[in-house]
Amino acid sequence: MAWRIPALRAWWARRPPAAGAAVMATGIVSVGLNLVGHESLSLAALALACAAWIGLAADFGVLLLRDRTKWVAQAGSPGALTAVAATTVVGTRFALLGATPVAAALLALAALLWPVLLVPVVRGWGPRMPGAVFLGCVATEGLAVLGATLSATTSTAWPAHAALVPFWFGLVVYAVALFRFDPREVVRGAGDQWVAGGALAISALAGAKLLTAA
Repeated sequence: MAWRIPALRAWWARRPPAAGAAVMATGIVSVGLNLVGHESLSLAALALACAAWIGLAADFGVLLLRDRTKWVAQAGSPGALTAVAATTVVGTRFALLGATPVAAALLALAALLWPVLLVPVVRGWGPRMPGAVFLGCVATEGLAVLGATLSATTSTAWPAHAALVPFWFGLVVYAVALFRFDPREVVRGAGDQWVAGGALAISALAGAKLLTAA
């Protein structure tokens, strides 16, 4: 077993900045399973998402303290915004679970992290960007979804009112990203071109939740 530890460390060190997408996807599966009534499976998926989130969050902090240059380089990658999106998805599941303090804490954390990552990412945008350019919209709308969900689960109006800000701003980010997106990526992209559709989907979800919360 000892020989596997260095290999595991090497594998972990090579993970991309977009590794948060795994947490986001697992969290979405957990939410979906909850909505169709498979609570046990939903909680199992949530546990996996939380374990991965904790690991990535710990590495995020360690990298910031030990290798700030590498941290800054990774923070400027569009994939880094999956950290914000993943946090909001996990928070949304906790909100549906009734764990309001945890969901609120994750919303606050995501809101603090959002400008720290979004600003350098947007500064790095150029012409003919890949589909990852739409992650700015995904992360922003994730804040709106979590805020609207908290509003609905707590019967409190102000989180939904506050969530209107990231909702509308997310649509603006999408429009700007669409202008930067290389249309040729639809055919030859590595797979991240589908984020263009995913960003619209989460925007629609945010809008629907805000209407319900209202």
